[in-house]
Amino acid sequence: MSVRELVKRCEALFDDLELGAVKQWKAAQPGRKAIGYLPIYVPREIVHAAGMLPVGIFGGGDQLEVIQGDAYYQSYICRIPRSTLELGLTGRLDCLDGMLFPSICDVIRNLSGMWQIMFKDKYVKYFDLPQNYDDSTGGTFYIHEMSALRSDLEKLSNKKITDEDLRNSIAVYNDNRRAVRELYAYRAQKPWQAPTSEMYLVLRAGCVLPPEEHTALIRKYLVSCEEQQRPQRDNARVVLTGSFCEQPPLGLIKSIEIAGCYVVDDDFQLCQSMLLEEVPTTGDPLEALSKAFLHRSAQTSSKYDEKKEDKGKHLLRQVKTRGAEGVIFAAASFCDPALLERPMLLEILAKHKIPYTAFKYAENTGQMAPIREQTGTFADSIKLWSAA
Repeated sequence: MSVRELVKRCEALFDDLELGAVKQWKAAQPGRKAIGYLPIYVPREIVHAAGMLPVGIFGGGDQLEVIQGDAYYQSYICRIPRSTLELGLTGRLDCLDGMLFPSICDVIRNLSGMWQIMFKDKYVKYFDLPQNYDDSTGGTFYIHEMSALRSDLEKLSNKKITDEDLRNSIAVYNDNRRAVRELYAYRAQKPWQAPTSEMYLVLRAGCVLPPEEHTALIRKYLVSCEEQQRPQRDNARVVLTGSFCEQPPLGLIKSIEIAGCYVVDDDFQLCQSMLLEEVPTTGDPLEALSKAFLHRSAQTSSKYDEKKEDKGKHLLRQVKTRGAEGVIFAAASFCDPALLERPMLLEILAKHKIPYTAFKYAENTGQMAPIREQTGTFADSIKLWSAA
């Protein structure tokens, strides 16, 4: 299958707000269930071990006009909760048997409460992630949260989730994360061969496909990329950060590339890349998942780290290991976690003399000219500085 065919399939999955792929998966075997999850991270292994399909829900993007959803929220918050409500109220999420709302921010916490009230026949859980990273405190709490989810899904599926089931699912997702890391590494090495606007679609396909199928899709894409040679340009290599929850429209990603930037790392789909190393498939599986999140996961705006000396380490590592020449902070408007952390990260970049620029967007941003001009100017300045 050619790159064009693979990307076309992924784009069709991305555009399908009716979740046709999820419906097909359920119809293939009566009794199957699907559980939606909001960004950024949930232990999908538990859902998979229950025989269910984890489905990533990232709002309606720029394809959905929000009408009913606006009635439930004030104007000075991000757009993703409104468009997610619009998806639910218009029946587009009816194929989901439940929803998980991880602890991203207060807005998502409130959205989980609304969902419980409005969709009483659906399973709903606010999934609280630890903010203390000591095994005896945050670890104990997180294992308790995962145990509660495990128990809930056992009741919903009428199936016992054994430790062996969990270990098998951990192995499946280890392979998926390995493929994702291979994709990121290839993009960093040859960003002209795997444009971020394509790679993003390949990653988003993993939100609606079974992990085994998504892993195979990624590896097919990598093979196809290598077979099709593309022209290399003198673009600036940048890390794009701050877009971990409400996603930028695809046109924004394309605009950054058109403006002269190769995005060599990002935080778009953290649920697929949050854990930085493989999770052990021996011993207590919930303890293994807990330690992986506490000690071997990406440092993000929604994963608070109280140690000031650790602030920005993950971002600096991204810049160094990917050979980036600058950083673009692209955060959703009114995203409290991203916008609160941005000044601290900018200070760290300035200290290390790493160029940066910043802007805000909404998932339905339509006017790309200002962003393209700002990004183009940033790319030009990087080339001027590096040549000086």
